[in-house]
Amino acid sequence: MEESLTEELNIAIRAIEDYPKPGVVFRDISTLLQNARAFRRAVDALVHPYVGIGLDQIAGIEARGFILGGAIAHQLTSGFVPIRKKGKLPGEKVSVAYSLEYGVDEMEMHRDAVRPGDKVLLVDDLIATGGTAEAAVKLLKEMGAEVVAACFVIDLPDLGGRKKIESLGVPVRTLIEFEGD
Repeated sequence: MEESLTEELNIAIRAIEDYPKPGVVFRDISTLLQNARAFRRAVDALVHPYVGIGLDQIAGIEARGFILGGAIAHQLTSGFVPIRKKGKLPGEKVSVAYSLEYGVDEMEMHRDAVRPGDKVLLVDDLIATGGTAEAAVKLLKEMGAEVVAACFVIDLPDLGGRKKIESLGVPVRTLIEFEGD
């Protein structure tokens, strides 16, 4: 009998206790990426709802969103836009500040990465508090893109990120949830 996608992801995603600080369980997708079958099934599940809707760009949030976003862009025959931490991109950039637990950071993308009206799918591995995804959505919308949806492998619903992104008018798709943080 074939495992369900949820069962396979549960097995493939490593939980690291007390990282990055005591009491936190870090959900590490590097073990998922190493498992060819689980990686393929996860990408296929993220791609499926968006086949045939004419996405112009897939925007991936640094760093694991690059891996997933590149695979999704390939399957959907869309372009790929990296959204990076401040200071990592050459050329003319646009940026947005966002709040961290202890301070503020910035995300950037190239000014010419999207055009007004481009249909964009935002991708990352995990949504927790939603701060980076919220910043990415605002950055894409500021450049005139239509953010069709945001998709993630993992949702940590207790941290409220999904609701934050949905409140911006962006539907959220996730493949698996883990309670707690």
